[in-house]
Order: sequence, then structure tokens, then C-alpha cells
Amino acid sequence: MDLEIITSEKTIFKGEVSLVQLPGKTGSFEILHNHAPMIASLKKGKIKMIDPDKNVSYLDIEGGTLQVLNNKILILAD
Repeated sequence: MDLEIITSEKTIFKGEVSLVQLPGKTGSFEILHNHAPMIASLKKGKIKMIDPDKNVSYLDIEGGTLQVLNNKILILAD
């Protein structure tokens, strides 16, 4: 899946991932390949990203909005 995380100033991540775990307003959730289209609000927390080589990385956000469509994930982060 393609993941892009942007703020009002810049793109902070753009790359291929196999899993993304996110801090949703109503609880944590994960996005995997072929996930149904969705839009969600995010709260302050950590985004966990696992790339195709199984490397894990984390990114702190203050909140934001997520869109998933056709294996493309866009996060507009605060």
C-alpha cells in the first residue's frame, strides 16, 4: 500500500507499507492491504508503520484525518 503523511508545512512520510496502526478518535485501528474505503478522524498518538521488509517505525501526531482508497492511504496530520 502507498502511505503519504502530510502536514500543512510538508510531507513527513511517503512510501510503501504493509500495515499501518493508527490512533482513531474512538480507538486504535489498523489498515491492511485491500482495506475498504474509509475516512476517519485521528487523535493525538503514535502511528505505527510496518514496511514490506518488516521494518517497524513510529511517528507521533497531534491528530488529523485519514483517507483510505484503492490501497492508498492519505493522512493529513496536525
